[in-house]
Amino acid sequence: MPQMPHAQNATAQISVINESTVLTDADVTPVVIALQQQVTNDFRPIWGIDAELKMIPQGTQPTAGSWWLAILDDSDQAGALGYHDLTPDGLPIGKVFAASDLKAGTSWSVTASHELLEMLADPNINLSVLVQNANTSGTLFAYEVCDACEDDSFGYQINNVLVSDFVYPAWFENFRAQGSTQFDRMNKIQNPLELLAGGYIGVFNISEGTGWQQLTSQKTLTNMRHRGHVGSRRERRGVLRNLWVPSLPQRKIVTNAQHYRQHVQMIEQRREKSLTDVA
Repeated sequence: MPQMPHAQNATAQISVINESTVLTDADVTPVVIALQQQVTNDFRPIWGIDAELKMIPQGTQPTAGSWWLAILDDSDQAGALGYHDLTPDGLPIGKVFAASDLKAGTSWSVTASHELLEMLADPNINLSVLVQNANTSGTLFAYEVCDACEDDSFGYQINNVLVSDFVYPAWFENFRAQGSTQFDRMNKIQNPLELLAGGYIGVFNISEGTGWQQLTSQKTLTNMRHRGHVGSRRERRGVLRNLWVPSLPQRKIVTNAQHYRQHVQMIEQRREKSLTDVA
């Protein structure tokens, strides 16, 4: 069921930067096209938030003043290259750890969709919804639009690219009755604040002082500091804003990436030589 967007925002300019060693620009480009279609056709009509995505080939500079969606190997590579909590201009940045997804057997394109949509919905990673159960107690739910339904099995195809399901604004409105409206794009969720299998959401009990924790679909709590990749949205939500670190200038990142790839290549050559010597 279509829903009126909560607000109309200016169109965000997103530079999709490929610095992964496991994906070529040719691998990333069709995913960027699919993500643009998802934002324009599926996300914007519901959330009233729009974006223009631009593919940035390896070794080139992103558009000045743009937000970044960086395709990386893993959180170690992110740190080595200098991708931190914000762009050098202090603007939002999302990170996709493609090698980590491939090792885990999950879809990096779903992760890219997930990170993009959540960056658009809450670019400063500081929005939440209060579910109040008493005058002096209640729980904050993080304003993350893909966590509840993030599992690959709930995604959908755009031009043969798998993208993430996402929740509608009604998911955060706990007055809604079961099945009374559409709660997510794929219509798998039947109740507000419901978590599908494999889903989770950040919660903050305002009276217990335990900080942000992760509520899973099994209704268990895990401290988010122990679950989020370094630099991920989950990890950053639990870090004081004045401790966030700007990323290095892209020219420096490109240089670091060249050194990183040379280092990876050297490790591979040593491994191959070792196997040859053993044989």
